[in-house]
Amino acid sequence: MTDTLKCISPVDGSVYVERPLATDADIEVILARAGTAQRAWRDVHVAERARVCSAMVDAFVARKDEIAPEISWQMGRPAGQAPGEVAGFEERARHMIGIAEAALADIDAGPKDGFTRFIRRAPLGVVLVIAPWNFPYLTAVNSIVPAVMAGNAVILKHSHQTPLCAERIAEAFAATGLPEGVFQFIHASHAATGRLIRDDGIDFVAFTGSVPGGHAIQAAASKRFIGTGLELGGKDPAYVRADADLDHAVATLVDGAFFNSGQSCCGIERIYVHGDVYDRFVEEAAALTRDYVLGNPLEPSTTLGPMVRPAAADFVRGQIADAVAAGAKAHIDPGAFEADAPGSAYMAPQILTGVDHTMPIMTEESFGPVVGIMRVESDDEAVGLMNDSAFGLTAAVFTSDEEAAIRIGEAVETGTWFMNRCDYLDPALAWTGVKNSGRGCTLSTVGYDALTRPKSFHLKTALQEPE
Repeated sequence: MTDTLKCISPVDGSVYVERPLATDADIEVILARAGTAQRAWRDVHVAERARVCSAMVDAFVARKDEIAPEISWQMGRPAGQAPGEVAGFEERARHMIGIAEAALADIDAGPKDGFTRFIRRAPLGVVLVIAPWNFPYLTAVNSIVPAVMAGNAVILKHSHQTPLCAERIAEAFAATGLPEGVFQFIHASHAATGRLIRDDGIDFVAFTGSVPGGHAIQAAASKRFIGTGLELGGKDPAYVRADADLDHAVATLVDGAFFNSGQSCCGIERIYVHGDVYDRFVEEAAALTRDYVLGNPLEPSTTLGPMVRPAAADFVRGQIADAVAAGAKAHIDPGAFEADAPGSAYMAPQILTGVDHTMPIMTEESFGPVVGIMRVESDDEAVGLMNDSAFGLTAAVFTSDEEAAIRIGEAVETGTWFMNRCDYLDPALAWTGVKNSGRGCTLSTVGYDALTRPKSFHLKTALQEPE
């Protein structure tokens, strides 16, 4: 087993970052430091926690010109799009900081003569955040900032593909004077991460990643009574009704399918279009897709970068080939994209029609730049197909009828329901999934619930004199 982390850049296949992995002795020190720091941090007033976290965001954003190209080198996103992740990090962090005092306030149990009764939201202790590479800052901030604001200590274990992201967040916290040990990062192997989860020093695990990864987290935590938050991806659908603004639907859904090379847990992977507008939608979506520029993400003209690694791209190529062999039609010629090459991380986008739910391309997560489009003739048919999935993270409808959007949304099995948009997290709303998309919740006031525990105070204030 290697004792070194190597980040292989999808840009050119070079080793971009190399770091030593934590030893057992390192883990012991990190856990001890976190436990000691948290016992002091839990007594710090929420206003002071807010000051520190706000200063962290300031320090992080001040380095955006350095951070953005690092994202491109580590996981391949075009440099022109990478700054958006810094902006999203700031938006989510500042929102969660701003609502913390109200979200963490005591809950008054109501008047009762001779008693004072309330429920206090106590911190859990030490929170282990396990973050993925695809949106390395956006996924991490969902748990890190509210955990620290709630009075917990945090240990961040980031993907081996994006190790610098953990280090940049730590540097931003260090610039605020945050007490040592309240926030730490660790570069760790899978085995060491399992050891962390099994250790009594960890009180909660927030994980974003694959379904197999979620099962591994659950298995590691199974001998302990600790909570786990699991955000495990999706096969997110969209439905375009006959009354939709078609130009808006095409532009939004093509971006939702291919942004970040389709490597988004809430990216659009399947589209159902009403028969009245189906032909036009497919034609316009294919035309817009052909405008993408696939290439080196550091070049300003590039709008579609490489996938995270060649094996991931070849998996998606295999899904497409299987679908075409089963009767699907591919609308995009990969040969029109100079950088596309089988066996490489650079993969052209693809739109498929003639697909159905017997094909894995419509049922299994692709996590790449491909989307299947099916014709439907009614809302009920669309709902049935959207629900015919093992996943349920987000889903969207494009329509001019808000009442219909709500009615359809109530029938769709999903964590977030969109009208006329997709592939976005509003930090004021709960981020959650159903079925194989996981369990638990981050963001919004609800997101603080999993990072605290209720502690009831039952105070008898009026004592009767003994007879």
